[in-house]
Amino acid sequence: MPIHHSSSAYPSLRNITIEDFQLSSTGLTEEQRAQALAQLHEYLSIQKANFLGYQVNQQLDYEDDLKPYLNYHVNNVGDPFIDGNLTIHSKWMERAVLDYYARVWNARLPHNPADGESYWGYVVSMGCTEGNLYGLWNARDYLAGKLLLEEHTAEEEARVASFGGHPRSLLRRLIYKQALPLDGQPHAYTPVVFYSEDTHYSIIKAGIVLGLHTFYQIGQHYYPNENPLAPGQPWSKEVPSTQGSTGPGSIDIPSLVKLVEFFAAKGYPILICFNYGTTFKGAYDDVEAAGKALMPIFQRYGLHERKVYYDPSDPNQFDLRTGYWFHVDGALGAAYMPFVEMAYNAEKIAQRGPNFDFRLPFVHSIAMSGHKWIGAPCPCGIYMTKTKYQLRPPDNPEYIGSPDTTFAGSRNGLSAMILWDYLAKTSYEGEIEKALYTEKMAEYAVQKLKELEQHLGESLWVERTPLSLTIRFKQANPNIIFKYSLSSETLFVNGQKRAYNHIFIMAHVTTQLIDQLITDLRQPGAFPSQPTVAKPPEIAPTRHPKHLAHFPHLGRGFH
Repeated sequence: MPIHHSSSAYPSLRNITIEDFQLSSTGLTEEQRAQALAQLHEYLSIQKANFLGYQVNQQLDYEDDLKPYLNYHVNNVGDPFIDGNLTIHSKWMERAVLDYYARVWNARLPHNPADGESYWGYVVSMGCTEGNLYGLWNARDYLAGKLLLEEHTAEEEARVASFGGHPRSLLRRLIYKQALPLDGQPHAYTPVVFYSEDTHYSIIKAGIVLGLHTFYQIGQHYYPNENPLAPGQPWSKEVPSTQGSTGPGSIDIPSLVKLVEFFAAKGYPILICFNYGTTFKGAYDDVEAAGKALMPIFQRYGLHERKVYYDPSDPNQFDLRTGYWFHVDGALGAAYMPFVEMAYNAEKIAQRGPNFDFRLPFVHSIAMSGHKWIGAPCPCGIYMTKTKYQLRPPDNPEYIGSPDTTFAGSRNGLSAMILWDYLAKTSYEGEIEKALYTEKMAEYAVQKLKELEQHLGESLWVERTPLSLTIRFKQANPNIIFKYSLSSETLFVNGQKRAYNHIFIMAHVTTQLIDQLITDLRQPGAFPSQPTVAKPPEIAPTRHPKHLAHFPHLGRGFH
């Protein structure tokens, strides 16, 4: 007997009959499936044609090349540089993609396990969120003095010897070893996390999952009256961004320097998450300027290089590590801005973004999304670090024949194929032209929104951070938000609450699509009135730091 479920508990969707998609114990007939899939195609086609609100490139061209592989399970389980026993994989394509971005990001290649300065990375199966989570995981263990060792048991050694086996046949397990405490430095292995108020929520979420504490949590609990930005006042939840909510949105370096020095002076290792293309304002943190401002502090307090000891009987055995970690969340910018730099060097554009990549000696890791600038039919991305910073999860399964050095077990081999296919069809010059096109479209969108302001005779709060692909403006009505898939965020500007939308100028956006949006925004009722609401005062919390997580549930885009 078919089992039917009421859809009343779930959201309704415009142009979709939810009941047509309900499944039963007998499945659907061919006619029912065709009817449902026709609705799906029509819905997605309409939404794709009007898509403006998020940093996802809808200009895709994979069907001819990759359609046959939808009937293969391609699994890149394990380390991308070791093929392993699961032979239906695309790791050689993954390595080609990684080499490409190692060149673009000025890393040393090829990957060489014996060369700590060479790059290591992998194609993530989620978006940049996975890259951020993995980067913070590595950073946490690196700064906390964790060491990953291979060992085998005496029983295993005896078993192999009894069969005349070679020592290399021993089954090994990976174990974590904790560094010895440092005299007079109780905080030496307690990382403190710093990120700006424009940081994507995946960083905050990753910190909660990993049990990391931010400067706000530690400062408010242990040093409540010592806030270096405002002595005697509650600590800021995040590092301020430049010019507040209406400015470019990059991390405020003077504020960052004051906060970092406070904790560095007390012996805490420093973990900083930089943004290279924030999700709402499209701002680029100046990683190079921040690093140059912070290095004297790290040198002053012994964090630029420190000896980490593990064996109390041998003081000459130690691991040399930095006492800081710089992670760059480059979800969109890390894929786009290298080609803006190339255009700038060729005198095709008047400005470029700040340096962010491995040419800077203080950068430890970079994460990027593949479905944004490149455009992919599924979320994917890249995580990259240097071999000397690579820390593996605590397992080394013989089962798959490859060290499980990535975040997930199974990894989507199709993602590597998609990225490879795009890059195989695209030259550097093609990427430069694409960057120049989107810059031109962004300027056009700003011009049209400013003209609309004049036509309506009111401010629409139109803002664009230089070189960003996003333009924000006063929030439109729900029908327009749905039609164009507009992202929304509430900001406090000059102490007053404002609701914004933004659009992202990706490769599929045309002047016709922008003009269509402007036409809709000209209509009566396009911009609902917004009540005047003042920002509530900061209240100093008194709870234990593990309960002080600041998690923005709304806004800040997506990865």
